[in-house]
Amino acid sequence: MRNQTESIQDSAPGVIPRAPWRVVEVHAFPGYRLAVKFMDGAKGEVDMSRLVMSDSAGIFAQLRDPVLFAKAYVEYGAVIWPGEIDLAPDAMYDEIKKQGRWVPE
Repeated sequence: MRNQTESIQDSAPGVIPRAPWRVVEVHAFPGYRLAVKFMDGAKGEVDMSRLVMSDSAGIFAQLRDPVLFAKAYVEYGAVIWPGEIDLAPDAMYDEIKKQGRWVPE
């Protein structure tokens, strides 16, 4: 079993993205962490451990399965998982631009 996923690039056919907060690359790591890269070249880490393990995780509780968490990919500028689970790229971008890291709760 691999410890990290391979980079998966955004490949929306016919779409010309312009917003700097669009995610173009994601890597999933153990401990419910993601490395993301945005359209403007900004990079950072998303630590989802608090959210995923929270009693109020809601749909994100499904990501407690490390195999599912590792299936993160980029579609139309957002980080997505099977089952229609996604993260808001604009909120992620704002925090990463400020601190280099985002910890959603």
